[in-house]
Amino acid sequence: MLDQLKRKEARVDLLTRIGGPRDLDRLSFEQLERLAEEIRTFLVDAVSKTGGHLGPNLGVVELTIALHRVFESPKDKVLFDTGHQSYVHKLLTGRQDFSKLKSKGGLSGYPSRAESEHDVIENSHASTVLGWADGLAKANEVRKRDDHVVAVIGDGALTGGMAWEALNNIAAAKDRPLVIVVNDNERSYAPTIGGLANHLATLRTTDGYERFLARGKDILERTPVVGRPLYETLHGAKKGLKDFIAPQGMFEDLGLKYVGPIDGHDIEALESALQRAKRFGGPVIVHCITEKGRGYTPALQDEADRFHAVGKIHPDTGLPISTSGLDWTSVFGEEMVKLGHEREDVVAITAAMLQPVGLGKFEEAFPDRVYDVGIAEQHGAVSAAGLATGGLHPVFAVYATFLNRAFDQVLMDVALHRCGVTFVLDRAGITGTDGASHNGMWDMSILQCVPGLRIAAPRDADQVRAQLREAVDVDDAPTVVRFSKGAVGPAVKAVGTVGGMDVLRTAGTDAPDVLLVSVGALAPMCLEIAGLLDAQGISTTVVDPRWVKPVDEALAPLAAQHRVVVTVEDNSRAGGVGSAVAQSLRDAGVDVPLRDFGIPPVFLDHASRKEVLAEIGLTAPDIARQVTGLVAKLDGRYESSAAVAPVSD
Repeated sequence: MLDQLKRKEARVDLLTRIGGPRDLDRLSFEQLERLAEEIRTFLVDAVSKTGGHLGPNLGVVELTIALHRVFESPKDKVLFDTGHQSYVHKLLTGRQDFSKLKSKGGLSGYPSRAESEHDVIENSHASTVLGWADGLAKANEVRKRDDHVVAVIGDGALTGGMAWEALNNIAAAKDRPLVIVVNDNERSYAPTIGGLANHLATLRTTDGYERFLARGKDILERTPVVGRPLYETLHGAKKGLKDFIAPQGMFEDLGLKYVGPIDGHDIEALESALQRAKRFGGPVIVHCITEKGRGYTPALQDEADRFHAVGKIHPDTGLPISTSGLDWTSVFGEEMVKLGHEREDVVAITAAMLQPVGLGKFEEAFPDRVYDVGIAEQHGAVSAAGLATGGLHPVFAVYATFLNRAFDQVLMDVALHRCGVTFVLDRAGITGTDGASHNGMWDMSILQCVPGLRIAAPRDADQVRAQLREAVDVDDAPTVVRFSKGAVGPAVKAVGTVGGMDVLRTAGTDAPDVLLVSVGALAPMCLEIAGLLDAQGISTTVVDPRWVKPVDEALAPLAAQHRVVVTVEDNSRAGGVGSAVAQSLRDAGVDVPLRDFGIPPVFLDHASRKEVLAEIGLTAPDIARQVTGLVAKLDGRYESSAAVAPVSD
């Protein structure tokens, strides 16, 4: 056992000596190469135990080492777009305890300001880094600081429109220092698609043209009379000449200095390129070619996404430690294939996440009916409006947290034009381990104000199938189907219906106390709440509206038959389903006390879904205790032991 420990320590001997970026300065290039091997060994060993983003980090080991050798973080700001490739950065900035990665009390899976002064951006939504870098560079200019700003962006994130909006602004300031590192691994989750990907695949440049032009200028300017005009003519022919010597880069067309492409696994070459960019004094793009999953055979053999994100795996084989049951995403994916066979007008849209959102099998069956728009949710929504106007029914599958980015397009392009587009929101509600930016807790709030839009919240796999079909049958308005992350539980059967709502439990009395409105996947918990209330002598009816927007017309008359209305949702309480139900009751003149339970309007730290729900009081015992206190208060027998503040207070 002691020998095994010694061997393990030897495998990460150099890494354990790195307490901060400046510790890299004393290492030779040979030692740096050994350090890169140690980091990959560490990552495979650590991430296989916890799960996390493995493939992207294996691809940026040498690049991150070179960045921290050339630039002086935290004085110089090193920014990572999306941030799922920041594990190596964490290791080199003194964070080497990965034992609780993405777990409560452990390291975040993304950069985190709370963890380190070396972390700047932590929102983990792609294509934003260049806007951040532009702002920071402008701030340095105004404050007369000589700090450098370095933005690392992947070729996948460059498919996002925000990146090009930022580039347009960055290029306008020729003497404002800013280094943009394009980490080109031909992938985001899956292989990067589109015109940009094709361009990067062929883009090559050389110093030959610049050297030739410089020598020519010296000679021609010494030539009497005709020298200067000839030089100007030659310089004016730059684009054609450059195309002859090396393919012209679109970046240089924007007015940005371009360096590369550089072997992203050659530390010495990377340092040389980054040093040149650092000295340039204006905006420079350094184009690095890297290999996602480098050094780990199971990742390289994974054609789907090169182990972009993994659960707990066997480090030697890459196989999962355990397999979960049926998950929400695969239920949707299978039903989409069935719909595709039944309806030729059904097409699918993904924003660079074909496999994660469950469209892989649909793409296999109908390759000509899937559109991957890249990391461009705004374009995806507008394109969907065009597809619908052209006579098709697009299904745009996207993580709930990423639909935020396309709100204006949902409102003004899809809804205003009454286009039959179905948005399928994966990872809705609390997702937990990916932290604040990935919880899908805003969709039902921000979409409440969209006229005509309808929202379905399925409670189980059967309802995903049924409500997806109901959604695609709507051809004159946008529809939304949202569901949770992970395994889907057993079917929750209805015992009756009221209007369009399913009754999951009856109160068993003509004078029931509580009407409990259950939203989506929280149905099992709501039934548990009803059981706890029943044990306190509080009769409870549980209904699932199925479609939570618009509020079912039958809800208000049903609420009037109860003493208290309680809503429970896996969404922000601010403007969520509870708010919509309250407004509906007011409009109907139903004056019944309502208590809404959901997610408080705060950014939540990373932890498991169960831990997050417990922290915010969204559990059956917490809710039952508060409802018991409310009913007791109405009875005039308020008990202090039942007085628990609402989860939002």
